[in-house]
Amino acid sequence: MKLNVKRTILVGLAFMSISTFWQMYDNLIPLILQNTFHIGETWTGTIMALDNVLALFLLPLFGHLSDKVETPLGRRTPFILAGTVFAILFMLLIPVAVRLESFVFFFIALGGVLLSLSVYRSPAVALMPDVTPKPLRSMGNAIINLMGSIGGMLSLVLIMFLVPKVDNPDYSKVFYGVAVIMALAVIILLTTIRENKLRITDDVDDVEETYEGDMDPPTRRSFRFLLASVFLWFLAYNAIITAFSRYAIRVWDFKGGGFASAQLVAFAAAMIAFIPIGMIASKVGRKKTIMVGIGLIATSYAWGFFFQSFSPLVYVVFMIKGIGWAAINVNSFPMVVEMSRVRDIGKYTGYYYTASMAAQIITPILSGFLLEYVSYRTLFPYSLFFALMAMLTMSQVKHGDSKPVPKLEEMIPDD
Repeated sequence: MKLNVKRTILVGLAFMSISTFWQMYDNLIPLILQNTFHIGETWTGTIMALDNVLALFLLPLFGHLSDKVETPLGRRTPFILAGTVFAILFMLLIPVAVRLESFVFFFIALGGVLLSLSVYRSPAVALMPDVTPKPLRSMGNAIINLMGSIGGMLSLVLIMFLVPKVDNPDYSKVFYGVAVIMALAVIILLTTIRENKLRITDDVDDVEETYEGDMDPPTRRSFRFLLASVFLWFLAYNAIITAFSRYAIRVWDFKGGGFASAQLVAFAAAMIAFIPIGMIASKVGRKKTIMVGIGLIATSYAWGFFFQSFSPLVYVVFMIKGIGWAAINVNSFPMVVEMSRVRDIGKYTGYYYTASMAAQIITPILSGFLLEYVSYRTLFPYSLFFALMAMLTMSQVKHGDSKPVPKLEEMIPDD
């Protein structure tokens, strides 16, 4: 059985468009809130968490809805198309609101973008397992995450080159560039992927369940510990992502969009690591690979704390973080899918994102409070603590590793 790499890359364009916006959102929106609208750290964290409040309810809803609908475009594609179009339209209003210094206008435009992204995030992620056999989903997810990293890097490059090195720069050109990338991604996806033709209608290893509900009790226990782990490592990771632009400017004295350079190193390291990690996971198992990944991000957070000012060694820290996060991301979602059934993939994709979004509701507020009322130096220890907690819960996950590749007569063709 062989993964159709070209097709998986094209499917990953939807996730790439989401990641392009999300990287810009995490880096620029907090700066706009503070520099244009003069909002403090705690309230900035609260506003940054609002998108995750929406997502907490909407991701499972739209994931489940996309399991049920049948259209000429497929189950997932209509959500991807509609969500992208509305996200772009609302996103282009944000620079207008900033120029007018109208917080109400800004808040409405931002809310529209976040609502639109919630419409298609779960369907976009569920599209890969829809067209990929179970034994190949770690490798498929590696490519999807590679596409996400490309999107994030594109956003960071735009920030580095289009944000002036002044105290309160204009970010409009970055928003326009991200809008173009998102539009091109969905156009290419629509013209190359025929979802109904490619969708797998049954898994080769699905059997008739003899238990009530979606999972037997041992599998359900593993699933809950996996969701707890997702929640904890996103508490750690999202605190760094959300606060890093401010941390780098205040603690390490970066100017303009220069802070993006360290994050670019993390993305580059992740991009290089995604495919080898997918191959390693197919040999040693997803859980072991995730545990190593958690250990790497914990190491990077512990090391990052000791830098009082910027040093070139910061790039080494972010390289370690990128590799560790790649090991987690490549394997965690396929573990969720491995425990689910074909007809429930969208629903369980929603549960996966519910866990991550719940963490991303809490962590900007909690870490923002610590930044404002204790010290900016709390950022890395905060993330280290939750990374170590995630390692503890992940050790209790006993299901979700990939099954052996089926025999030749059981194979599903690539196309």
